[in-house]
Amino acid sequence: MSDERLRRVEQACAELVAASQAITFDAVAARAGIGRATLYRRPELHALVHEHRQRAAEALTLSGLAVQIDQLRIGLEALAAKVRRHEELLRKLTRPPRTKAKKAR
Repeated sequence: MSDERLRRVEQACAELVAASQAITFDAVAARAGIGRATLYRRPELHALVHEHRQRAAEALTLSGLAVQIDQLRIGLEALAAKVRRHEELLRKLTRPPRTKAKKAR
């Protein structure tokens, strides 16, 4: 039953984020069909709601956006480096082998 509750709380938080609504214990409890007291009493459920609240709050700040942009930039740079390595490897593989020049007779 605990896994089912976790899934329902996770889904409720995701739906609230998608609807641009505040993630409150009341709203999560109502969407998940779980008592608010259960959200407070169960540490894993309480932590899950708190984590989603924190993420939503950080996403709306300039510093939160700057962190997200920096993380995306780092990921993009890593991907670009990998693509360059693959392109270089493909060039080496598709290049015809060098043959020695024939001597003039």
